Amino acid sequence: MSGDDPSDVRGGGAPAGIPGSALPGPFAVGAYAERLRQQLRAFARVQVFGELWNFRTSRTTVYFELRDARGALPCAMWRSDFDALGVEPSDGAQVVLAGGCDYYPGSATSSPSFSFRATDLRIAGEGDLLAQVERLRRMLAAEGLLEPQKHLPRPLLPRTIGVVTGETGKARDDVLAALRRRGWSGRLIWGFAPVQDRHAAPKIAQALRDLAAIEEVDVVIVARGGGSLADLFAFCDETLCRTVALLRVPVIASVGHHTDRTLIDDVAAVCCSTPTHAAEAAVQLDVNAARATLLRETRRLDAHGRRAVLDRARTLVALARAPAEH
Repeated sequence: MSGDDPSDVRGGGAPAGIPGSALPGPFAVGAYAERLRQQLRAFARVQVFGELWNFRTSRTTVYFELRDARGALPCAMWRSDFDALGVEPSDGAQVVLAGGCDYYPGSATSSPSFSFRATDLRIAGEGDLLAQVERLRRMLAAEGLLEPQKHLPRPLLPRTIGVVTGETGKARDDVLAALRRRGWSGRLIWGFAPVQDRHAAPKIAQALRDLAAIEEVDVVIVARGGGSLADLFAFCDETLCRTVALLRVPVIASVGHHTDRTLIDDVAAVCCSTPTHAAEAAVQLDVNAARATLLRETRRLDAHGRRAVLDRARTLVALARAPAEH
């Protein structure tokens, strides 16, 4: 309110101010709120970018938040303007907004609210996301965080395997099927977590920490099916990648399909193209094949042993007859 005429916002019959305070006023809150709205709307209109979260709609307006690591903005856009764009952003999508500050002063019966009033929206292309991932990849590499997992020893035949994946996803079934084909009969501990929404990265990181805290766990698989880079973007989260890099147990990452590449793939001990391959990498020994080989070699050894005994028995019989014959 600096520089304004206090009489413009001071209501008639205003109460006395706070004794001893050098601040001007008191001003009627409604008049002050109106002046605040004018000031905020006078700010320069700009473009901002970040991750879109908490998307919801009403009859006239769409609401969401725009976030990055340093802060967040509550945003609003007229429903008609949004519908005209023909886009369908999901939580976690990288978007660019054009617009400016707005403020609803409220009333005696309604709450005030601040928002960034968007007039245009663009979903960031995959090129934008790839550039962001590459910047983070270079930063993690410069800190040496792409190497620690690569040096962790992995048992040939683990006794206990942890698996972080969605509770109902196909990746879970693929891991189970591959372990059964391997003939592995150890202990499996599940760390179910969302693998796409706004809670995914912190929940995955927590599941990994919980599994690593179990002393018996020898290796952990992180598995998710394919999707666009935006769908898999939770696995490029900086905090998640740092968590993986510093775990005591080796992590086998299988996120997406053959052509997909996320940051967790670079940080993990092993990167696999499918959940099936991840299970095979966790159990490096094909137990069924090893059992068949062992049975075959046992029978062979038994046959050799019997043959050797018979050969030597014949030789002993021949030697035993020799003195009498001579």
